[in-house]
Amino acid sequence: MSTQPQAPYPAVPAPRFDVPGTEATERARAFADTMTLRRTVRDFAPAPVPERVIDEAVRAAATAPSGANLQPWRFVVITDPERKRRLREAAEAEEREFYERRASPEWLEALAPLGTDWRKPFLEDAPAVIVVFEVHKGPHTPRPYYVKESVGIAVGFLLAALHQAGLATLTHTPSPMRFLNEVCERPQEERAYVVIPVGYPADDAMVPDITRKPVEEVVVRL
Repeated sequence: MSTQPQAPYPAVPAPRFDVPGTEATERARAFADTMTLRRTVRDFAPAPVPERVIDEAVRAAATAPSGANLQPWRFVVITDPERKRRLREAAEAEEREFYERRASPEWLEALAPLGTDWRKPFLEDAPAVIVVFEVHKGPHTPRPYYVKESVGIAVGFLLAALHQAGLATLTHTPSPMRFLNEVCERPQEERAYVVIPVGYPADDAMVPDITRKPVEEVVVRL
């Protein structure tokens, strides 16, 4: 059975900003300076996060480019304490298996300086947890393209937006993550991509004193 091709999107003028070179450099520098302060935080204050702030950050994330503009993402925001408890218990069960049985010695050695283990209290302590899902083909969703690339870009936008709003985040990827479909009540065609606790750092929050590679080491000009 053949299908008719969809009509092309109507064309509209491309948005223009026309930022002068000097101002463009300053804007880029200011953004980079702010982002250099972004750190993975595991100790959160109990203060709630305004719902509108998360909504606006997700709105920014949803502007990310995606394969065929199918926008194959879903953002599940969890604030209910009981559901966060269930999330933590399920994640810790998988993480215990990872640290005690599945992880290679090399992987554990790489993680050692960060001081992490199977315990994940931040999944309950953070006032909000955003679980990002990839949306694959299902009864009501089309087959997507470049799913991981698309969702990865959206997550980058989300982290940047939350950081710009003064919020701390953590990217958590328990493996496997199928338990998140049950916890978040999502259909099988959705596959968890990352778990992001969101909140304000606790007053006594500490982070490892790490450094980033300089630009000269990560950029190649041809």
